[in-house]
Amino acid sequence: MERLRYFDHAATTATKEEVVKEMLPYFTLNFGNASSVYSIGRKSKKAVENARDKVAHAIGAGSKEIYFTSCGSESDNLAIKGVAYANIEKGNHIITTKIEHPAVLHTCQNLEKQGFNVTYLNVDSEGLISLRELEEAITDKTILISVMFANNEIGTLQPIKEIGEIAKRHKVYFHTDAVQAVGNVRIDVNNLNIDLLSMSAHKFYGPKGMGALYVRQGVNFDKIQDGGHQERNKRAGTENVAGIVGMGKAIELVYENFDEYNKKLTDLRDYYISQVEQRIPYIKLNGHRAKRLPGNANISFRFVEGEALLLNLDMKGICASSGSACTSGSLDPSHVLIAIGLSKEIAYSSLRTTFGTDNTKEDIDFLVNALVEVVERLRNMSPEYKEFINNNK
Repeated sequence: MERLRYFDHAATTATKEEVVKEMLPYFTLNFGNASSVYSIGRKSKKAVENARDKVAHAIGAGSKEIYFTSCGSESDNLAIKGVAYANIEKGNHIITTKIEHPAVLHTCQNLEKQGFNVTYLNVDSEGLISLRELEEAITDKTILISVMFANNEIGTLQPIKEIGEIAKRHKVYFHTDAVQAVGNVRIDVNNLNIDLLSMSAHKFYGPKGMGALYVRQGVNFDKIQDGGHQERNKRAGTENVAGIVGMGKAIELVYENFDEYNKKLTDLRDYYISQVEQRIPYIKLNGHRAKRLPGNANISFRFVEGEALLLNLDMKGICASSGSACTSGSLDPSHVLIAIGLSKEIAYSSLRTTFGTDNTKEDIDFLVNALVEVVERLRNMSPEYKEFINNNK
């Protein structure tokens, strides 16, 4: 088997060696509980606050506006449920989109069972919401708008600043799931009018099981987990000091090298898309061609089943995805691809490739060559493809 070629960085990234090195002392030497008053506890507390400063700095926030969680999904839950529960006297209406991550969609669906009303905005064929439809959806009962910064499947970037301006104008809180955006987009929460923002460390070369939620000072939100008074009484549980330290180091590193890193990803993405478009017929690029994440390319290969494509690529040492890792166990077609207007057949034929720091142009050539071979072989086994070719001779 060929060496592993990894093109699924939207699912997770490898933890950088510098991050692991920074974390290690907090498993052994400096293992103290950050809530303890003795010396090794104080060392842990200092490390937590140092990491909090780094996370805050990366997005233009204040340190007291950062709350550490276990992952992006928990951050989404804390943001949406926290605002909903704390502001029920003001209203019970939430606005989101049909292409959100399940952590947002399922949270909103859970709130609907509790009596909240949720509007799910449509998107166009490129995955963008309509700002006019958003503004028209706001009522005097609206308390929260939650729109993801960048879509995890098709990479489309939403007009975040404009959404934030609409929310501010109507005095509605604005939350964005920025799990895919942090590290890939420069973010200033004040300039973008963001009130709450979710992120996850393992998307930018930090450890898994570590997330954070930015909450603008003054935003009214409740805790959703009972227990101790950690994280300023908003998130109970003993602090994951090593994970927090790793997240701080990872976000520091990715923004130190931001321009060079993201130019590389953009170049690889564009080269990959151009090669596939030149060499493989009957394909469709999903998402906005320009307004998309630097390393994201989602392409549908007509007359090919996505799972068969993945398995054949895996045999060549290639790791990619047919969509979100969080929905890969589902038999249903991607809700994102259906929302942008694809048929079930074409949605099932999609391949998401997301590039990262170790990928090279040679890796892309290997991937494209493999796709040319595998797609042709699978299509030649498809009765639908043969019928299509015969009808179009």
